[in-house]
Amino acid sequence: MQATATVLVYSDNATTREQVRLATGRRPAADVPRVEILECATQPAVLEALDAGGIDVCVLDGETAPAGGMGVCRQIKDEIFRCPPVLLLIGRPQDAWLATWSRADAAVTHPVDPVAFAESLASLLRERLLTRA
Repeated sequence: MQATATVLVYSDNATTREQVRLATGRRPAADVPRVEILECATQPAVLEALDAGGIDVCVLDGETAPAGGMGVCRQIKDEIFRCPPVLLLIGRPQDAWLATWSRADAAVTHPVDPVAFAESLASLLRERLLTRA
């Protein structure tokens, strides 16, 4: 198993980024590597980090402004070669269709439910690590 996994967290809200950090913990499940969090508060920072490489999963806040996580997700799925899987934070369950439109790999509602979030993140990490093997 790889030593660490890097998770990019995009939100303009520091509280949301903290909720994601707390829900992730050191590792979201026993069978995935420890997680390092890379926080981004702007769309240009997300694009720069993805261009640099080494990101295993992206967590994007759909409520971020001015560039929302759904639009950023669709953009990176179009523009980033071998784009990492994306976990989208959506404002309400009825927004799941927008997560599908954005091509997110998974979605959880905001505020962050630690158990649902950790399960979704761990699942995406497992998939990503299998494709790298």
